[in-house]
Amino acid sequence: MSTSAILLIVILLVLMLLGVPITWALGGACICAILFDPVLSFAMITQKIFTGCDNFSMLALPAFFLAGDIMSKGGLSKRLVSFADSFVGWISGGISLVSIVACTFFAAISGSSVATTAAIGGLMYPEMVKRGYPKDYSAAVQAIGGTLGIVIPPSTVFVIYGNITGVSVAKLLMAGVLPGLICGVLLCLYAYFKAKKCNFPKEEGFSFKRFLVSFKNAIWALIMPIVILGGIYAGIFTPTESAVVAVFYGFIVCIAIYREITGKDIWNILKGTAVSTANLMFLVVTAQMFGYLITYYKIPVYVTNAFMAVASNKYMFMGLIIILLLVCGMFLEVGATNLILGPILAPIAVAFGIDPVHFGMVFVFLLALGQATPPFGTTMFVACGISEEPVSKVAKQLIPFVCVEVVCAIIFAFVPALSTFLPNLVS
Repeated sequence: MSTSAILLIVILLVLMLLGVPITWALGGACICAILFDPVLSFAMITQKIFTGCDNFSMLALPAFFLAGDIMSKGGLSKRLVSFADSFVGWISGGISLVSIVACTFFAAISGSSVATTAAIGGLMYPEMVKRGYPKDYSAAVQAIGGTLGIVIPPSTVFVIYGNITGVSVAKLLMAGVLPGLICGVLLCLYAYFKAKKCNFPKEEGFSFKRFLVSFKNAIWALIMPIVILGGIYAGIFTPTESAVVAVFYGFIVCIAIYREITGKDIWNILKGTAVSTANLMFLVVTAQMFGYLITYYKIPVYVTNAFMAVASNKYMFMGLIIILLLVCGMFLEVGATNLILGPILAPIAVAFGIDPVHFGMVFVFLLALGQATPPFGTTMFVACGISEEPVSKVAKQLIPFVCVEVVCAIIFAFVPALSTFLPNLVS
C-alpha cells in the first residue's frame, strides 16, 4: 500500500478521534493524500467529484427531505398515532405497540430515523408516561421505533448507499419493505411480552367504530406510502420522481385537506429543507472524493484479501460484517459509517458471491440498529432529549430491544430471500 493511501486512512482516523465533523475529516484526509501524491491533481479530483454528483438519483434527497418535513408539520403524525391506537391500543402494553406501529407508518413517509423518533416520540412519550409506563422504558420505545425510519422506504440512506456503491436505488428501496415490517412485528412482540411480565396498564377493548373513524382521518396519510411504492413497483415513475410526487401529494393533503400548514410554515419548511440538503450534499461531495481515492489506491483489494484470509466463505463474511457494524454503530454516526465503509465493503461482498441488493439492505439495517445503541445512538439521544431522562437509564431499557434487532439482522443476513423477493418481482 502506498504512502498516500496510508496517509489517507491515518489522517481520517486521527481527525475523527479528535472530534472533527465527518465532512471535514473526510475532506482533510483526501486533501493531504492528494498533496503527497505526485500523480494526482486537484483538477482531476474536481472532475471526478462533479461526475459522481451529477447523478439523477441524488435529486431524490432534497425532495424526500421536503416531503418528510411537510408530513411531519402538516398533522399526519398525530393522525397516524390515533389510527395505530385504535388498531393495537387495546392489546396488553397497547400504548407501547402504538408507538412502534406509528413509527412504522411514519417511517414510510419521512425517510429519516431522527425525524421519526422526534415526530412520534413527541406525541407518544407523554402519553405513555400519563398511562403509567416507566419514563425510561417509554423513552426507549421511541428510540427503537425510530430506527425503522431508514429501513422502510423512502430512505435517504438507501439513496446515498446506492449512489456511492452503484447499486440500484429502486431495488434497495424495495428490499427494505419486508425486513422493516418483520422487524416492527418482532419489536411489538417483545413489547407485548414485556407488558404482560411487568403488568403494564391495559387499555379498553377494541372498538370498530373508533377504528373506522381514525382510519377515515388517517386515510390520506396511509395512502402516501402506497402511492410512492406502488408507483415505483408498477414502473410508473422512478424513485427520484416518486420523491417529487410525494412532495406534491404532501402539499395538497396538508394544505387543502388537513389545512394545518400556513404560508409562514411553508417558508420555514423550505428553508429547513435547503439547509439539510446543503449540509448533506457537502458531505456527499467529500464522500465522492474519498470513494474515488480508496478505489484508486486499491484499498478494497487489500481489505478483501484480509477478509479472505479470515473468512473462508460468505457466511463467515456476513458474520464478521454484523460484528463490525455493531461496533461501528456504537461509536460512529450513520452517515459516517455509510460513506466510509459502504464503498469498501460493497465490492468485497460481491467478491464473496453475495447479492449486492441483499448486502445493501443488511448494511443499512445494521446502520439503523446502531442509532439506538449506546453510547452514541442518535435516536437514543433524541428520545433522551424528549424525555429528559439520563442516557444510562434509557440505554438499559434499550438493550432487550437492540437484542431483538440483532436477531433480525442475523435472520436477514442469512435469509437473502427476505431482501431480494420484492426487487426480483420487478427486475
